[in-house]
Amino acid sequence: MKERLLFLSKFYATLVAFFLVAKPLFMLYNGAVGRGCSVTDVAAVLWHGLPLDLATAGYLTALPLLATLVGTWVRLPWVRPVYLAYSAVISLFLSLIFVGDACLYEFWDFKLDATIFNYIDSPRGVAASVSVGYLVAGFSVVLLVAAGLFLALRACGPFFMPRVRRRVAGTLFLLLAGGFLFLGIRGGTGRSTANVGMVYFSTNQFLNHSAVNPAFSLFYSMQKAEDFSSECNFFPEAKRAEIFSSLGYGLTGAPADTLLAVRRPNVLVVIMEGMGAPFVGCLGGRPGTTPHIDHLAREGVLFTRCYANSFRTDRGTVCTLSGYPSFPTTSVMKLPGKSRTLPSIARTLRGAGYATEFLYGGDINFTNMQSYFLSTGYERTHGDTEFTAEERRTHGWGVTDRITFDRLFDMLTRRTDPRPWHVGFLTLASHEPWKVPYNRIPDDERANAMAYLDDCIGRFTERLRRTPLWDNTLIVLIPDHGIPYPDTLAESNPERWHIPMVWTGGAVKGPRVVSKICNQTDLPATLLAQMGLPHAEFRFSRNVTSSTYRYPFAFHTWGTGFGFIDDTGFTTFDLTAGRMLSDSPSPSPLRLERGKALLQTCYDDLGAR
Repeated sequence: MKERLLFLSKFYATLVAFFLVAKPLFMLYNGAVGRGCSVTDVAAVLWHGLPLDLATAGYLTALPLLATLVGTWVRLPWVRPVYLAYSAVISLFLSLIFVGDACLYEFWDFKLDATIFNYIDSPRGVAASVSVGYLVAGFSVVLLVAAGLFLALRACGPFFMPRVRRRVAGTLFLLLAGGFLFLGIRGGTGRSTANVGMVYFSTNQFLNHSAVNPAFSLFYSMQKAEDFSSECNFFPEAKRAEIFSSLGYGLTGAPADTLLAVRRPNVLVVIMEGMGAPFVGCLGGRPGTTPHIDHLAREGVLFTRCYANSFRTDRGTVCTLSGYPSFPTTSVMKLPGKSRTLPSIARTLRGAGYATEFLYGGDINFTNMQSYFLSTGYERTHGDTEFTAEERRTHGWGVTDRITFDRLFDMLTRRTDPRPWHVGFLTLASHEPWKVPYNRIPDDERANAMAYLDDCIGRFTERLRRTPLWDNTLIVLIPDHGIPYPDTLAESNPERWHIPMVWTGGAVKGPRVVSKICNQTDLPATLLAQMGLPHAEFRFSRNVTSSTYRYPFAFHTWGTGFGFIDDTGFTTFDLTAGRMLSDSPSPSPLRLERGKALLQTCYDDLGAR
């Protein structure tokens, strides 16, 4: 029996040691030194993260414990090959999870969770942000880590176990060991069971994230991912409904301000990849980066206080075109059964007699885009397969923007369909890896990529201005999401969500500045109201130009939290830790209450679809 207990102890301790070693390596890889982390911080991360490490090791030890318990009474053949196979499988999976978590964190700023499954079925798109060398190096590290962990587990192996003479006593010892293992899995003897938030200990989110075991985070989020109606039940139903009704959704008053000179213009919506306010000069961003957008804003309609709802392209696209909110760990675009029920600009305009198309220079099937577009009113979609092989290699994500803007121009100017049209267009070059055929800002590749997008927009609008289409066309420029620029710009800072929204084209009545706080989800209701079209089905979209728009606010979500901003200030809340991240300029229980009620309502709505 001593040999069996020793084997289980070594197996469990090896896994815990692996998890502990991984934490400082994660911190080092993700710039802990530049973030001002000290040796004391590393020790705190190890200590506070230990409960999830013990729980994860406990889950993985449960099967060997069960086999050992059975083997006390029954001879089990093939012990060695089965154990080696089990060790190999968990070694590979753990190395994939831990290395993947470390690599993805620099792009996502949150720990690995079920979100990864929204992208894993499109490996080409996932790999587009990095070079082949990066991928080769990453997978090489995965194999090395897996090999090292496998050899360590192999050394624990039960390759010779003497017969147990006192089986009853031995069984009791193993059951007692199982009891301690269960306590570790549960997270202790308290009321709450093990969860990601239990290891949060600092106001520094990087330290909290470093403490989280990514394997636990991944599988914990998987088991919670589908029960939408039970998520974020902060209030009883009556209280939730009361708070939500005070937010002003669903009001359909006539526009108090007319922005368009043409009642039913052609509508082009350009979704600008990552073009956050930190780069846009007319919003106080990096000077000189966006001269063309700044010019279009001066002659058109500029919404100065517009905020993105989400942090990813697939989610921001749904927010923009369907006026539907984003969720922390769920991509509605990846849920065809639900996304097809959403309203959309395309569906409404198609019902009003418009021809509808969508253009994207990348993989149109990435994150289920094709399904979403076609099920919400777009008659045709155009992706990278319509371009030459050479053109498809001009950017890591597909066809670079200059080429796709040229294709867009040809699509619009060579139309033979007599119907008015709505075209959606998603750019891609202003995304990692930031490699563009442009070199105006050589000292800053991200700013240079944004400047390239701005240059493409300038060239396109000037060409279109010289055609008869211009006078009857509305162009809406709006990003899919904001951007952390500089890198230290945290989710708790609203500047990370701040985005431009510009209406331009000959259909615009004249220069105008709309300074009310709003969300990108407010585009559908605002646009359709200006066109005299119904928009009541857009439950989470508000007509910003309406006389009933009396409580301007914006709402934003990311992987582990949400933010709420109104004219009194902003509040950000971490859902995992269950506490405020920021509350400025002074604490506001009302902002927090409204943000919670809104998120709860959104989940209830999604669950009911």
